[in-house]
Amino acid sequence: MAKAKPSSSSSKQPQQQNGGHAVPSKLARYLDPEASWDKDQLLDAVHWIRQAVGLACGLLWGSLPLVGGVWIALFLAISTGIVYWYYAYVLKIDEEEFGGHGALLQEGMFASFTLFLLSWILVYSLAHF
Repeated sequence: MAKAKPSSSSSKQPQQQNGGHAVPSKLARYLDPEASWDKDQLLDAVHWIRQAVGLACGLLWGSLPLVGGVWIALFLAISTGIVYWYYAYVLKIDEEEFGGHGALLQEGMFASFTLFLLSWILVYSLAHF
């Protein structure tokens, strides 16, 4: 016997309404200054942003034959600047509620620096030797 198909009208309905607005996607929350954050969620977001920056800079630095300590310092400045811009200007949070600037700016720094160096050295060695 053939099974009845579920009503197609229920699957085509828009997302649930919340005060007349569609419920935002999970990624849109990371750009919403009105979203509520707990400390662990914000630190996770900062950590993963920093990992993405570390990988991107490592791949770029390695593909261009860049060598020297000045590029390490530039990576640290870029990474710190992006994280600061994200929580201060995009999310507009009060950093004191999350442990201050120090806690937010150092979150994920060591892992990001390691990923940056690993990708930089690997790409540089594979592409230029």
